[in-house]
Amino acid sequence: MRYAIGLPTVGQFGDVRALLDLAVAAERHGWDGVNLWDHVLYHQEGWPVASPTVAAAAIAAATSRVRILLTVAVPRRQVQEIAQDTAAINALSGGRLTLVATLGSMDREYTEFGLDPDLRTRGRAMDERLARLQDLWHEWNVPPIPIWCGARWPRTAGLRRAARFDGAMPTFEDQRTSPVPLDALAGAAAFVPGKDLALEGFTTGPADAPRVTPYADAGATWWIEALGWWRGDLDAARTRVEAGPPRQ
Repeated sequence: MRYAIGLPTVGQFGDVRALLDLAVAAERHGWDGVNLWDHVLYHQEGWPVASPTVAAAAIAAATSRVRILLTVAVPRRQVQEIAQDTAAINALSGGRLTLVATLGSMDREYTEFGLDPDLRTRGRAMDERLARLQDLWHEWNVPPIPIWCGARWPRTAGLRRAARFDGAMPTFEDQRTSPVPLDALAGAAAFVPGKDLALEGFTTGPADAPRVTPYADAGATWWIEALGWWRGDLDAARTRVEAGPPRQ
């Protein structure tokens, strides 16, 4: 099991400088990675929203060890721009980038920019653009960049897609407030045998390691410590980061 901090890019966290500060602290305190959200809008009106691409580039330049798990809502972005940005961030980081490809969680991020929010349409666009993305990386001699796919359990389309790539990052009902049931995690893991499987959750520090171990036994390879306003402010996030991962 490896351990990353999960960072929103909205609200108090919608500031590249704050995200960079937390990422540098994560590397200093023994975390293995940093996961960044991808939004251009958010539910709360007036909240700032930071560019995850800019944040990932800043983190790549300021760190030397942590893996950057960059979420990208692939169907609402141009594939050539995804290819160019990820190639640059991967080079800047020395090959420490993983692309977490998702459909996006907000229909409004499609409709307000003239894009079709239909999930089937987004799914087709995801498949077409991931194929084209890999072609562009090959044409441009970009070293292999792992691709994980988002999914929403118990729906399985995202997990079936993930089985064609390098890993999955499924989400589960109420996982910000309640532990994910082990049988649900095991069910998701069955779709991606031998692949990376990232699970978001919440712990207070290394003493919670025994709570995380059963998820590793059920197939999880990454623990994403989900940080955000629902757990407190930026100071609370920094305190949790500095406590270190729930590693035995």
